Amino acid sequence: MTATQRRGRRIMMTRPELDAFLTERRTCRVATVGPDGRPHVGALWFVWDGAALWLYSLTRSRRWADLRRDPRVAVVVDDGREYGELRGAELSGTAAFVGEAPRTGEPCPELGAAEALFAAKYFGLDAMPHDGRHAWLRLAPEAVASWDFRKMPGG
Repeated sequence: MTATQRRGRRIMMTRPELDAFLTERRTCRVATVGPDGRPHVGALWFVWDGAALWLYSLTRSRRWADLRRDPRVAVVVDDGREYGELRGAELSGTAAFVGEAPRTGEPCPELGAAEALFAAKYFGLDAMPHDGRHAWLRLAPEAVASWDFRKMPGG
């Protein structure tokens, strides 16, 4: 992560807090840029490995087509119901396509850790089931902004 958060430093998450938050949350919202410049946002499951967000996306989706044309992406992971409970993070950068597309399970050492994390988190399995419709995107964030309103005075 290269960019430093300028605003909201009092309520930003520490690195250990951010790692724990991204590890425990299950759903993110992924924003891509469409061919006409309009944003497209969709929900997706993900895993965080401490350095990158790994997204398992349908290869026949608008998201996939958008990223093939323009790999810039922003992802929001958030939580909280009441105002004083709100917390989250926005990660942005360039998506990288990793492994075969669609993924059928061909050996790919770079995906070993991400697939183990994903299989355990979402399926309760030791090995990743492949359906031949999804493939991997990696976001090593160039910028991260985080917030935890529980840190606000009186929060």
